[in-house]
This record gives sequence, structure tokens and C-alpha cells, in this order.
Amino acid sequence: MCGIVGYVGRKQAAPIVLEGLSKLEYRGYDSAGIAIRDGDKPAVVVKEVGKLINLSNKTDGGKAIPGTCGIGHTRWATHGAPSKTNAHPHVSGNCTGSGSGEVESLVVGVHNGIIENYGELKDKLTRKGYQFYSQTDTEVLIKLVDYYYKKYQVGPIDAIAKTLVRVRGSYALEVMFTDHPGEIYVARKDSPMIIGLGEDESFIASDVPAILKHTRNVYYIGNLEMAKISAGNVVFYNLDGDEIEKEQVEIKFSAEAAEKGGFEHFMMKEIHEQPKVVLDTLNKYIVDGKVDLSETGLSDEDLKNLSQIYIVACGSAWHVGMEAQYVIEDIAEVPVRCELASEFRYRKMSLDKNALVIVISQSGETADSLAALRMAKEKGLKTLAIVNVVGSSIAREADHVMYTLAGPEISVATTKAYSCQLVCGFILAVKIGLIKGLIDDEKSTYYINELMTIPSKIEKCLEDKERIQWFASKFANAKDIFFIGRSIDYAISLEGSLKMKEISYIHSEAYAAGELKHGTISLIEDGTLVIGSLTQSDLYEKTVSNMVECKSRGAYLMGVTEYGKYDVEDVCDFVVYIPKVDDHFIGSVAIIPLQLLGYYTSVAKGLDVDKPRNLAKSVTVE
Repeated sequence: MCGIVGYVGRKQAAPIVLEGLSKLEYRGYDSAGIAIRDGDKPAVVVKEVGKLINLSNKTDGGKAIPGTCGIGHTRWATHGAPSKTNAHPHVSGNCTGSGSGEVESLVVGVHNGIIENYGELKDKLTRKGYQFYSQTDTEVLIKLVDYYYKKYQVGPIDAIAKTLVRVRGSYALEVMFTDHPGEIYVARKDSPMIIGLGEDESFIASDVPAILKHTRNVYYIGNLEMAKISAGNVVFYNLDGDEIEKEQVEIKFSAEAAEKGGFEHFMMKEIHEQPKVVLDTLNKYIVDGKVDLSETGLSDEDLKNLSQIYIVACGSAWHVGMEAQYVIEDIAEVPVRCELASEFRYRKMSLDKNALVIVISQSGETADSLAALRMAKEKGLKTLAIVNVVGSSIAREADHVMYTLAGPEISVATTKAYSCQLVCGFILAVKIGLIKGLIDDEKSTYYINELMTIPSKIEKCLEDKERIQWFASKFANAKDIFFIGRSIDYAISLEGSLKMKEISYIHSEAYAAGELKHGTISLIEDGTLVIGSLTQSDLYEKTVSNMVECKSRGAYLMGVTEYGKYDVEDVCDFVVYIPKVDDHFIGSVAIIPLQLLGYYTSVAKGLDVDKPRNLAKSVTVE
């Protein structure tokens, strides 16, 4: 959630901060603001509700505000409705907080996360004479920093440390102190933050794309750590205020990788990148025709002794887990439970001590998934992270990491990260099956060869996009859409349905096809679109029968199946054919037309494809 940016150097800060915020729009937001300092003058704060362009227009793209040190924020409302008053930055003074101009406050700051005990802290500060102008937990946090700074007459780092000891919750905090010009102070717990260094300039951001244009040399600040940032320099501190050393990391992908590259939307660009990034991910873990997991640190002995797997994730990553569950159980015969992270962390259940907990997250910062990972580690379970972002919190804290090579994914609706995560699950299934002796070398080689055909078959699916665009325009005004399938087809349907609902705002549900008759079929009426995933050979006829039941009640049927099963045209009104892949892995191919369908439906409705309402790319709050 939210986006944080900071800059200190020799250049004008406001345009750089605004540009960085624009690179983080995909994270989701409802208002935006900046605070810029020119030398030792007080900060100039400007805030606006709505799109970032409103803030940019008000400041002439930042050119109207002089100063070489500044912070910025795009807010996704948690405490307090979207408004100019509740927008960040917040100040420690007793002003309205809604206007623009110089602010005499000692502390000005922005924050991503949730302060759980902000109510009791606010009561404490009110008794000490502080007045509050907003409904946000962030204003409480900024005023608490101010309180300790004044009470103990200490430096910024000590004041922030004393504040954090009192705070419960999550935060990526970025503040400027009036009497410390040319410096920005930050602290982090559970919410993402990176710090980049250039020549005589420094950058702060919630995510890499915000600073890629300026530097690829970054530091990942850890939990309960703080930093003082000046032009071209950063010093890190622990919660005791002692200096600590951090390792600098070089970002490998280019700034161009985070741009649209001629496509109208990031989502369409990322859909088209799938053949390449899936191939890159396959090549990372399949070496000389064999699965090689040495980079993850998982040994053959670790895998051989597995008696249970828990897959823990949220959203599309959970759908990956649902599909991987079927594949792992069939190929490797290891019991798998796929759990929503927000439920797993609160379940009171007995956990198998010989289990592997696989946590899947694109960003590696998903709050519930991170909390579930920590719970698993506390209980002594071995953990494996499947993540896309090197150095992310989940990657750092897991025992083992399996990185996907999706590159930066900007669109809120995931496509290429999902596909890369999926093939990682397939690779694990093949490796575990081989280690446990449930498949032999010949079968393993067959599976690996099938996996290696997936990128070219995704490419083949993209050739059918014009037909899908035409079909999407016919149903752009639909009220309800149902996706159905059995086994792996059910998992495919879950993701297809999510793609539709999150960017087209059409009510969409996915059902195991056999469950339709247990109530849901009562919702089918004339013209209702029902989309059937028909890729599992042994379940094909059963799912077709379920679709016929829907058609008899007036449904309009779309089917997704492999080339050669042309008899389905006798039942379905519209059919999308996909290349044949082994039934275990065909979800990687079958999802492509469903991604395109969701995309083109959103475009036909004139919606903001990349930044759907009320959603954020990385959910870093519970």
C-alpha cells in the first residue's frame, strides 16, 4: 500500500519526488503530497486529493517549489477518509494540515503502514497539549517523534528510537527535522523501503521502480532499523542507536523494463512478456535437462524427508498454490494444504514438524504472508519463499528462497509474476517426485521437456487475442460471469475470475463445476456468461455436462480447451483453443486467454486497467 519517495542532493527535489511517486502509482492511492526544503528554510507542504496529476499541476510538475531535499507520499486510506487534511505529509505543529505553503513545524513526515495503538498514543499526546487536525494514525506518529525530540533534547535518531519503542504496528517512516537541513531520517518495520545512492545524491522509495532511472545501487533497510540520509551518504542504526553496517545491492533489471514499451497499458505489456520471463525462470532451475535447486539451499535430503507441504499465500499467489497443490500431490504424492495467509496465521491447528511451508508473494512484502512465515519459523518449520523481489522481507527471513525472474511488474493485476510462480511450483513437484522415487529419470525428463515447451505455447495463445477482444466487447456490460472447472481447471478458473472482477468490476465467481448443482445454478439466467475450463482429459466430459446444465437454463457458454477437442463447439457458443501440454502443466497456457479476456473487457468499459479502484499492488497492511 501507499508509496513513499525521498530525495536529497544537488538537484531540485520536487520534480524528482513527483516522478518517483508516479512510478509507484500502481501501489494504489487516493491522495498525494510532498514536503520540500530549501536550505534551512521551513518545509513547503503541498497536498491534493485524487490522481497524482492534480498535485503535479498544482506545482507545475514540482518546478514551482525550490529546494534540494524533499519527501513525498501517495496515500491509500486506512485511518480517516480520503481528504486533503488526511493526506500526507503530516506535521507536528497545531495547524489545519489541509493547506499549502511553509510549515513551521519541527517535524514533517510520511508513513506507510498501520499504527495499532495510535488511540492510546493520541490520548497521551492530547494530555501533553498536542492538538490534532486529521483522523490519521500517521499524524500521531509524527507528533510522538516531536514529543520525544523535545522532551529529551536528543538527536533525531534517538528521538525516533524512543518513538518506535512505544509503537505497535507496521511502518515505513520518513521524516525531516527543521533544525537538520539536508537530512532525511527513516525507520522501518514490516513495510517496504529501499535507499539508493548516486553521486552526491540519495533516494528513498517503497519500491525499486521509483529510483531505477537514477541509480541501481540500493540498500534494504531491515526491521526495527533506522537511517540518516544525506546527499550521497547513508548511515544505518539499530534500535539502540548504534551504527550498523549494511550490504549494498545492485539492481539487475533496467529502468526500461519498468516502462510500457509502446503498449497502451502495463498489463498488456506484461502479458506479452510472459513467454520470455517464464523461459528465464525455467532456465534458472532447469540446467542440462535436470532440475537444479542448489541456489535455493534445499538439499535432496530436505525434500526426501518431507511428509507434508503447506502453501501459504494471498490473492493470485494463493491461486498458484491451489494449482500447485494438485500437481505436487499427483506427481510427488506429498499431502499439500493450500492456505490463505490471513487464515493460516490464526488457525489453531497441529502442524507437521517435518513439513515444508512454502510462502508465495510477488513483492515479498505481503503483510499476512510475512506474518504467516514468521509464525511457521517460530514453530520450527522449514520455510521456502517463492518471490520476485530480491532482498524483500519474505526473501530475507525465509530459510530458503526460490526467486522468479518476472522483472518489475507494475500493473496491479498480476500476470507474468503469477505465471513464473506457477512454473516454480511445477519444478518443485518434479524434483520432489524424483527424489522420493515416485517418478524415474525417464518420466522426469518427459516432464521437464513438457515444461520447456510452455513459453512457445504461451506465445501461440497470444496470436488469438483479436478474437478474444471481439468477444470481450460483447460482454462488457455483463452483470455476472461464472467460471467453472474441476481439479486443475478449478484452480485456473479461480485466477480467471479474479482477473475479470478486479479490473472490469463485473461480479465474477469461480466454482468447482461439480458444486454448481448445490445452489449456485439457481443464479444462472438467460444470457449469463459461463466460462468453462476444459483442459483435464479425465474430467473433460464431466465438466462439459455441467456446462450443458447451465445452457439449459439460458447461459451463454465460452469454453477453453486444447486443439483437437472440436466437439465442444456443439455445446459452447464461443471456444478458445490452446496448444496441448501435459495435463499437469496446462494451466500455464490456459490462463493466457482468461488474462486477455479480463484485460479487453476492462478496456471496452474505458476503465483504468493498471490501477483499478480500491486496490493496491503490494498489500503491506493486514
